[in-house]
Amino acid sequence: MNYYYITGTSQGIGKAFAEYLLKDSTNKVIGLARKQSIKHSNYNHISIDLTHIDSIVDFKFENHSDAKKIYLINNAGALGEIKPVGNLTSFDIVKNYTLNLIAPSVLTNSFIKFYTDINAEKVIVNMSSGAAKSPIDGWSMYCSSKAGLDMFTRVVDAEQKIKSKHLKENSTTGFRIFSIAPGVVDTNMQIEIRSASTENFSRLNDFIGYKENNILAEPKNISEKYFKLLSNLNVIKDVSFSIKDYE
Repeated sequence: MNYYYITGTSQGIGKAFAEYLLKDSTNKVIGLARKQSIKHSNYNHISIDLTHIDSIVDFKFENHSDAKKIYLINNAGALGEIKPVGNLTSFDIVKNYTLNLIAPSVLTNSFIKFYTDINAEKVIVNMSSGAAKSPIDGWSMYCSSKAGLDMFTRVVDAEQKIKSKHLKENSTTGFRIFSIAPGVVDTNMQIEIRSASTENFSRLNDFIGYKENNILAEPKNISEKYFKLLSNLNVIKDVSFSIKDYE
């Protein structure tokens, strides 16, 4: 069996990922989200709030003795308040960094620790963003947390490559990790962006145009592109990239 742990499966890209994988009876999906929106015999929902530190720390991965593949997909994320620094609430800053950066870092650490001795294809996918590379006014928390996640991914990749030098040839005990940006996708986050004010966000009209000009990708199509790429890991040469780079 193939096991996929996916955060944020209640909606958007996370839900699309889960629904795509569940078309194959050899896949089992463990969804980590506050709400359950998927019912399937191969879907196991874990109700968790990834903005709560204690919930993240207490989460435990499961033993999968029949695993051929075990994936962790850190998809859950939030834009947070769209306001310039100085007008943000302290609570929202802490909440946003916890969800976007602390949660995937802690889960990745636990995933590697728990499955180190398991012989299977083990892959971690972190959801990046173009905002990780370009400063966008009003998006300080999102830009910086995604940039931090990209660097975290690069460090883990470097560590795994160092480790692989000491492993036997053809060993499957190592991990692959990627930080992949999906591009602009038609999700609730885009609705939040279009609801902002030009006073807090100078690029508002650009994002309104993405919707009006049908530039936004559908989550279903993005999920297909991700797993088409992940089905052949050998073609991936980068650690942090956009899914568009491999189209």
